[in-house]
Amino acid sequence: MGGPMEGIKVIELGFWVAGPSAAAILADWGAEVIKLEPPNGDPFRGLFASVFGSLIPVNPPFEQDNRGKRSMALNLDTEEGQQIARRLLKGADVFLTNVRPKALRGAGLTYEELSALNPRLIYCHITGYGTEHDEEDRAAYDIGAFWSRAAVAAMLTPPGNPPPQQRGGMGDHMAGMSAAGAIAAALFHRERTGQGQKLEVSLVRVGAYM
Repeated sequence: MGGPMEGIKVIELGFWVAGPSAAAILADWGAEVIKLEPPNGDPFRGLFASVFGSLIPVNPPFEQDNRGKRSMALNLDTEEGQQIARRLLKGADVFLTNVRPKALRGAGLTYEELSALNPRLIYCHITGYGTEHDEEDRAAYDIGAFWSRAAVAAMLTPPGNPPPQQRGGMGDHMAGMSAAGAIAAALFHRERTGQGQKLEVSLVRVGAYM
């Protein structure tokens, strides 16, 4: 039996965990997900090889958050690569990214540009600290934005003790689930109105909510 998102086309421009984990959930629900990667690939692909040696044939963390997808190598630093991305997005239902705003502007992949190309597009942007302020382009991992900045670690630390160690990807996976739910709601809204919209999920907001 097909999933509830069968027939939905998702273009993912995601790295590491937060963005890719959200797209993997959409794939679980039946969406067609195409992951756009630079010519040298998502850096998460090589993590196990760099830690355990190049003879390791699998990378379970990468495979977990990239299950059910197809992948395309695309150089978004070139005009040709940007044109290919726009052609894909013109026929897509969802654009999901956790790339910083500055890079999206440079590639011509802002919400304003893509919604003009495809008014029905759901544009979901996962960031560390949110947008429209002076930290919008600050690089972020969940151990900084979610675990530390949002005070999750402080809330779990008894007075006078060192903070506990965070398991990798905790905040990223929570943000990914939040993004997947927001995308589902936006698609439901589009069924009623015919209009796409922009969604934002940040690690620090998810941490504060938790």
